[in-house]
Amino acid sequence: MRKHLLTLLLATIFVGTALAQSSQIPLIGSKAPSFTAQTTTGDLKFPEDFGKNWKILFSHPKDFTPVCSSELLELAFMQSEFEQLGVKLAVISTDNLSQHNMWKNHLEELDYKGRGLQKINFPLIDDQSMAISKMYGMLHAPTSTSRDIRGVYIIDSENIVRSVNFYPIQIGRNLNEIERIVIALQTSDETQMLTPANWVKGEDVMVPHLPYREEELATNPELKNQYYSVGNRMWFKKMKD
Repeated sequence: MRKHLLTLLLATIFVGTALAQSSQIPLIGSKAPSFTAQTTTGDLKFPEDFGKNWKILFSHPKDFTPVCSSELLELAFMQSEFEQLGVKLAVISTDNLSQHNMWKNHLEELDYKGRGLQKINFPLIDDQSMAISKMYGMLHAPTSTSRDIRGVYIIDSENIVRSVNFYPIQIGRNLNEIERIVIALQTSDETQMLTPANWVKGEDVMVPHLPYREEELATNPELKNQYYSVGNRMWFKKMKD
């Protein structure tokens, strides 16, 4: 009897662990989960097919819904800006490829905000099996077990997850903020500095340590002009003269 109960307990723990792992959200600093899928631009192996570009994967609740449509039209309008940052975009929902193609064709016929017609050059990924959505933790059961939450996964050139954000189904994403996050991450990588609250491109960055020692300043007095302090442990590096 004890042996039977122990076996049952272990099986329950194993199933629970497997279910938890199947919907695990990729953690910041981890390798982006890889998958192959059909899309509106052909078969895609993500993130590998995007090479050394940065990648952003957007999950959407459902095709043809008004908020999702507004987001795709904004993304289409901003495609060139993301391209200039070396970023490739991809969109996923649990709808099928046929539905995606109809949605894409419909959106490309709309003049949103008087900007003219916009081409959607990024892929819309078929995930009717929900396998990818589970892999990326896009299904939040208290909201829905079949429709993705509004997820944003920013992945760098080495396919490392750098930022994960979620929005409720009812609220459209601020795509300018997502672009700002990419710029902040790239700036931080390039300068090895930090970005303060509400930082935007061109503003001063924060130093994660004392910027110089007294002996360094003695041999290079110009260092003092490159940095300033506004309080204890709040050193900044000037990004402009």
